[in-house]
Amino acid sequence: MAPKRQREEEAEPAQEAVKAPKKQLYRMRAHSNPLNDASFPVPLGPDAFDLAAHYPELHAGAAERGEAPPQVEFADVGCGFGGLTVRLAEAYPDKLVMGMELRDKVTEYVKERILALRKQHPGRYRNASVVRTNAMKFVTNYFRKGQLTKLFFLFADPHFKASNHRRRIIQRTLLAEYAYLLRPGGLLYTITDVEDLGNWQRDRLEAHPLFERVSEEELANDPAAQLLLQGTEEGQKVARNGGKTWRHVYRRIAGPSDQQQQQQQGTAAGGPDAAAADQQQYQQQASGEGAAAAGQ
Repeated sequence: MAPKRQREEEAEPAQEAVKAPKKQLYRMRAHSNPLNDASFPVPLGPDAFDLAAHYPELHAGAAERGEAPPQVEFADVGCGFGGLTVRLAEAYPDKLVMGMELRDKVTEYVKERILALRKQHPGRYRNASVVRTNAMKFVTNYFRKGQLTKLFFLFADPHFKASNHRRRIIQRTLLAEYAYLLRPGGLLYTITDVEDLGNWQRDRLEAHPLFERVSEEELANDPAAQLLLQGTEEGQKVARNGGKTWRHVYRRIAGPSDQQQQQQQGTAAGGPDAAAADQQQYQQQASGEGAAAAGQ
């Protein structure tokens, strides 16, 4: 038998391989200014985003089976230290989850955390990954139209000063991009411990024509909604301190372009009669919308 010292030295690489990163070594300021320029690679578009590098096992398995590679359906914007990203990967093992974070050290921590979890639990967490990016500027460079089914914004920077409200992640113009990425029926989740920000997010979502509020009764049966408070470091801190939170979840509803696409699909599936009926219905809807606009 080899000497004890030799056995310990041989065991060290395996122990190091599954060692979880220490959060205190990756600490940064709580928030960053999303309007500042930062230097990091950004894909030119979704086709240039190398998902195989983020989910190698799943992409390799799909290639062996001759199937199309899986696509990201859940995006955790401003994922922080990755608490929700990891919990979503556990709760939805058949869905690809992408955390998106602007701060470089925090992104590196989440990356190392996920790699350690994959080694500690073979076959698990292979559906989770993280990318450093500025979602306010580049989110449409990563996902295609209608690709996402869940989009999360948890404990976003409140940017209290009125002059800094333009930095908030929920804006009227940005909601148009989020609606573009969410397929009809997809959900957008927000939660905050700042009442002013919660009201801001609610008011802008309420005013957007492509979102409708999800009832509390429905959220009670939604596993993802239950993770909004439990799945993040910030949420756990609020819960420990007995703080209050404002949760607003909205569903992406179908707009005119979605209806037109459905009609085109129906035309291909239903033949000339179905196409004529769909076209007539669409024209009636368009006429009604035009009349309402003229009346306004």
